[in-house]
Amino acid sequence: MSGVATSSDPGSDGERPLVAVLGGGPFGLALAKAAARTGQVLLLSRRDPGLQLDNVRVTADLAQLADAELIFMAVPSRYAKEALRDAGHHLDGRHLLVHVSRGLLDDELRTMSHLLRSVTPCRRVGALAGPISVDVLTNASPGGGVVGSEFPEVAEAVRGALGGPTLRIYDSIDLRGVELAAALTGLLLFTIGFAQRIGFGPATIATVTTRGVAEVSRIGTALGARSDTFGGLACFGDLLAAVAGSDRPELELGRALAEGATPNAALLRAGGNIEGIEVARRVSTFGTRRKIETPLADVIAKMVGGELSASQAVRTLMGRDVGSE
Repeated sequence: MSGVATSSDPGSDGERPLVAVLGGGPFGLALAKAAARTGQVLLLSRRDPGLQLDNVRVTADLAQLADAELIFMAVPSRYAKEALRDAGHHLDGRHLLVHVSRGLLDDELRTMSHLLRSVTPCRRVGALAGPISVDVLTNASPGGGVVGSEFPEVAEAVRGALGGPTLRIYDSIDLRGVELAAALTGLLLFTIGFAQRIGFGPATIATVTTRGVAEVSRIGTALGARSDTFGGLACFGDLLAAVAGSDRPELELGRALAEGATPNAALLRAGGNIEGIEVARRVSTFGTRRKIETPLADVIAKMVGGELSASQAVRTLMGRDVGSE
């Protein structure tokens, strides 16, 4: 993690270039509202979200993306390929493309940046991650996040669009690590929600969570990411924010399953688009193939798949042999 800008002054170098947000879901709308504080925003949405902001123009016409410099991709991973393929017809190497996905593409654990580069002409891509929530973006609450990118201009553009007195945007050249950390943190949140509701004490929750961070770091380094990225905002920072009170559906999903809800009922109760559920299955498959221990992912995948009950999950996790720290 490197430099940080805490404020943005578009007037110092002229008007900020147009920022676009692709996706009109809750997070896409929050990004549009935050970016509207620093300049003009184009929101690409199939439905009218009813925003009453002078700086935000809502359209379904993807051709208008060509006018933007920075484009935030705020579409869930399962729909991203189609959306990017359509948008790619209007993009070129001038555009900076940044996604906010917490999903992974396949059982090889390829990240969203692979898709950004493979179906669009954009090469200067990045990922925005960390404890940035809808509340932080919408209400300008104090917070921070990290942009993973190999291109410094990508992080600078995100700072110019979102950064301000209350929002600190850090940067990291470990793009893959930031993406993997963002995706795998959902597994840890599920585990914490489950542990809280099943009755584990603070010491047990701390132990399980710490070993979980080691697990996701192990997966990341096997894929070429830096281990220290998982101790930063993209993973540990996001984890702390969620436990401190951020409303993340993975926590509620873990709680629901701990109470004995069926997988379908638990998913319905948690609400939201929980990309981490598919991530758990993919990580478990990856770990088996690569001979990497992934006990949390294995248990979560089986619980959500209806193969393990809450009590069986506890016995599986706590019955493992103890190794070195």
